[in-house]
Amino acid sequence: MANHKSALKRVRQNENHRMRNKATKTRVRSVIKDIRAAAMQSSDQDLTAQLNTAKSVIDKAAKKGCLHPNTAARKISRISKLLNSIAS
Repeated sequence: MANHKSALKRVRQNENHRMRNKATKTRVRSVIKDIRAAAMQSSDQDLTAQLNTAKSVIDKAAKKGCLHPNTAARKISRISKLLNSIAS
């Protein structure tokens, strides 16, 4: 266990960041799961709104450093490709 005051503070900060990152990553996974489920049964208007929401959530996760920017781009690309294939 850490003994220095600064090391104890760092332990607390790391735990807070870990929990925040976990919540953000869970939100990203949930949004992607929801949009994939909706893609099988929903209308184009609904999907467009959900796609914009998903893009926003993923971009925010990348901006916070929770996801690597390339990972965020890949996730957005894959859901966009899925919705474009359904639309056409």
